[in-house]
Amino acid sequence: MADRRRAIEEIWAARGRRARVFRALLTPAELLYRVAVNARGKLYDWGVFPAEEFSVPVLSVGNLTVGGTGKTPVAAWFARLLLDRGVTPGIVLRGYGGDETIVHQRLNPGVPVIAAPDRGRGIREAIASGVGAIVLDDAFQHRRAGRDADVVLINADAWSGQPRLLPAGPWREPLRSARRATLIVVTRKIADRSTVGDVKRALANAAPRLPVTTIQLAPAHLISTSTGQTLPLQALHGADLTAIAAIAHPDAFFKQLTELGAIVRPLSFPDHHAFTAEEARSLAAQASTSDFVVCTLKDAVKLESLWPAEAGSLWYVSQRLRIEDGRENVDRLIEDLLSSTP
Repeated sequence: MADRRRAIEEIWAARGRRARVFRALLTPAELLYRVAVNARGKLYDWGVFPAEEFSVPVLSVGNLTVGGTGKTPVAAWFARLLLDRGVTPGIVLRGYGGDETIVHQRLNPGVPVIAAPDRGRGIREAIASGVGAIVLDDAFQHRRAGRDADVVLINADAWSGQPRLLPAGPWREPLRSARRATLIVVTRKIADRSTVGDVKRALANAAPRLPVTTIQLAPAHLISTSTGQTLPLQALHGADLTAIAAIAHPDAFFKQLTELGAIVRPLSFPDHHAFTAEEARSLAAQASTSDFVVCTLKDAVKLESLWPAEAGSLWYVSQRLRIEDGRENVDRLIEDLLSSTP
């Protein structure tokens, strides 16, 4: 399964002749998928498929592609914004792979996190626990659950300029579907300002009336999974490190580490990869001569219980979210969301 997913992702991203041929062969299936997506959307727009309404404000954080836009850290960040305004949120997500649920619990201790494929049931369960608002992680396409605000993320690091729908590309919906959002957030780790500008111009054509905010997801600290010790990022400068990533677009993570002055030995796995104890031992053996073994928080919550004690510390890189422009759009969205409370 992992090899198959990796092969599919290579077809989506590669620029060689073979990948172009594969994408061309998938074009008929892409067209059928587009028709189905458009038809489903119309049925919701016309009210033929109803959306369930809820007694507390609901904010959805989602995207138009398969993975890799920063949904989990951004959804957790919105939950903290609600907490800062005195509202206890509940976070509801499908819980695919299990890692995202634990990440939310780490990022916002004490905030209820409910994993439920049926988001409506998850929302009802969260409301029953006494929360004052809901943050839906990855629910832009889950329209049966009504929401008061929709935040859609676009990843500038993965921007190709030519969105292709499944199965010929990673897009779940065409770019113009962003029109039903409340706010578009362009996320980036390593993309330059020129690429961000390209994304914004494409959005201006596809969804010209929507506000756009740009956020950078940047490394913040090194944290030991075994002791909780925190080190500044300067500790990586000149260090030889083994970097493990089972996320979408791992190259962005590896490049961030390189830009910190580290000598990086990258080891990548498919998004949501479920590590085994044998794999953990193998990774530790491969990294035996490295100064540090680092991963993302998403990987740390899966690896920490498997990591051999004799291998020394496994470290993860915490993230900070920095709004580069459009802060006022976020503030307005939160204010409007809370004013919608019955």
